Amino acid sequence: MIEVLTTDSQKLLHQLNTLLEQESRCQPKVCGLKLIESAHDNGLRMTARLRDFEVKDLLSLTQFFGFDTETFSLAVNLLDRFLSKMKVQAKHLGCVGLSCFYLAVKSIEEERNVPLATDLIRISQYRFTVSDLMRMEKIVLEKVCWKVKATTAFQFLQLYYSLIRETLPFERRNDLNFERLEAQLKACHCRIIFSKAKPSVLALAIIALEIQALKYVELTEGVECIQKHSKISGRDLTFWQELVSKCLTEYSSNKCSKPNGQKLKWIVSGRTARQLKHSYYRITHLPTIPETMGTEYICKT
Repeated sequence: MIEVLTTDSQKLLHQLNTLLEQESRCQPKVCGLKLIESAHDNGLRMTARLRDFEVKDLLSLTQFFGFDTETFSLAVNLLDRFLSKMKVQAKHLGCVGLSCFYLAVKSIEEERNVPLATDLIRISQYRFTVSDLMRMEKIVLEKVCWKVKATTAFQFLQLYYSLIRETLPFERRNDLNFERLEAQLKACHCRIIFSKAKPSVLALAIIALEIQALKYVELTEGVECIQKHSKISGRDLTFWQELVSKCLTEYSSNKCSKPNGQKLKWIVSGRTARQLKHSYYRITHLPTIPETMGTEYICKT
């Protein structure tokens, strides 16, 4: 696949090389994530379960506003980078999570789509103030050394998908569904264990697993070429493929808690109401992740 390159493939490989060079920067500290995983739930300390619940809340907000998966992926990166460095009490997790989410939104989304902080807090149903959110934003920025941008698994997923798609005949280029791959990545982000994986490895594990499931034998060579180019060992790839497979199986089973049918009602600003009107119908729900609850919003007069 990589021996005979089209102009588009050359551009994609150049982008891939850049991402691979930057990959080790701005990632969570694995030792810090392991401490969270080993923590016992006493209602005060940060645990993997609390972290995962917070990320699912951020996914719900991402879907509610119709934000890009890239925004969600960056928010998770910021949250895990912060949690892997700082001891955060459970009662402060909501403010930390929303601060990371707001930083990602302002970094990725168009300015006209960024909600007001007051509306974001209200929709999230937290009791802290805008001042609290702004103070926490500053703390987060200081702890991540003011480096908001980061190389994420979503960026690798896009590039790997595009490279593999280049190898297919034009009439078959839609056989591999990118929205499905995005959904699978979102599911993985909701488990802290996947934040210990290198973004490139996680992305390729998701694609390789999907190709195996769809029995696209002709694409296996493409995966192997990308694996070799990205210097990903077969052992690492197999290890993370197995974990991804287990994660997706659990999400499609009854092990996932289902939210109740409660319909939520919020009072939001006119600006946010207009945003929601345009974004609500382009929200993509992950079928195997518990869907968000019914929602209703009221514009302030």
